[in-house]
Amino acid sequence: MSQNRTLNRLDQTQLDIAVRRHEMFRNARIGGARASLSFCDLSGLDLSGRDLAHADFVGASLRGANLTGAKLDCASLFAADLRQANMERVSLVKADLRGACLRGAVLIGANLFEADLRDGSLAEKDRSGQLRMVHIEAMPAEASGADLSGANLTNARLSGAMAIHTDFTDAVMRGCKLVRATMRGANFTGSNLEGADLSGADLRGACLRGAVLTGATMTMTELTDADMGDALTDKPVGRVIAELGRSLDELLADHIAWVGSGGARGTALDLSGFDLRHAPSLAHTCLTMLRASGATLYGLDLTGVQLQAAVLDGADMRGCNMTEGDLRGVNLRNAKLNNANLRRINLRPLVFDEHRSKPADLSGAKLRYADFGEGSLRGANLSGADLSFANLIGCDLTKADFSSAKLFGAKLERRALAEGVILDGVAGLKL
Repeated sequence: MSQNRTLNRLDQTQLDIAVRRHEMFRNARIGGARASLSFCDLSGLDLSGRDLAHADFVGASLRGANLTGAKLDCASLFAADLRQANMERVSLVKADLRGACLRGAVLIGANLFEADLRDGSLAEKDRSGQLRMVHIEAMPAEASGADLSGANLTNARLSGAMAIHTDFTDAVMRGCKLVRATMRGANFTGSNLEGADLSGADLRGACLRGAVLTGATMTMTELTDADMGDALTDKPVGRVIAELGRSLDELLADHIAWVGSGGARGTALDLSGFDLRHAPSLAHTCLTMLRASGATLYGLDLTGVQLQAAVLDGADMRGCNMTEGDLRGVNLRNAKLNNANLRRINLRPLVFDEHRSKPADLSGAKLRYADFGEGSLRGANLSGADLSFANLIGCDLTKADFSSAKLFGAKLERRALAEGVILDGVAGLKL
């Protein structure tokens, strides 16, 4: 039979003691003990930044609690009440969230890699040894109205979950299991659903504008009134490589000869409007002065690539790996680079002589969640670009132009802004 369970209310002092002992347990210190907080009422309490990996929160109420930046990897949150909880940047890797209620919770930038958010039913033994069902308000995992924008849900299991009007903007949901999930009116704008299983899911009225759906399974998916504008699917975007007439390797060889001879030999390569997702690896390739306006290079490995003075305006380069690439003087106006790996990238001006140079142009580019760590943006034009939640730690930003750029949630150091950085009209900058 179903029966309500009375929760044990803890105050902040009692909770702090349990958390300290758990952190001692995690560090193998004498006196430590795993936190067993099942069926505890922790609503409104503060757990921000604490290490509660592997802790037991089964059936607990964390309604309105502050969990910002907390570590809850492998924690058991089975049937927990997390309504209106602040869970920004929380780590829930492989956490058990079956039957949990996340209605109205804020999970911006959270890491739910391989988390389990499927349906759940909770039973326990009474004093006579008989099983009884414990009544929890929401048995299917519910995230209706939650904010999961930018969250990492790679390989997470949400089959049967309820996520009506939930915000998954820019979320990484590769390989996510969403079988029979109810997600009417959810916002998946710019999210990455590559290889996700959406079989039987209810996506009526959902916004999938600009979402990545390559390799996604959508058997019997209900998409009535869903917005699929600019969604990236397995269908080619624009022209395909076969239309080039020659192999890409041959064309690249011609291009390299053209660059090396100053135009005396070979032919310049123009890939504007081509879908290059199935191209051979371009890592460490010389693509200096390449033209690829509006090309689709989503997810390509461009490690160490040379793209000096290349023209890539409007290109789709989301998720590309351009670590240690040389992009001096590149044109990336209005390009899509969300979630791109740009660590140690060189975006300095391309110097021709003592009087002439060409700055890198990323004006209007989409750079949400891009990682520029330890890179150089010296003198780069980032006016009007969206760098929300981007990583700029360790970057050289000397004389970079961020006028009218969006920097909500971006990570950068105050000292990096000391060398003539232009910040006119910047939105969301907090240090």
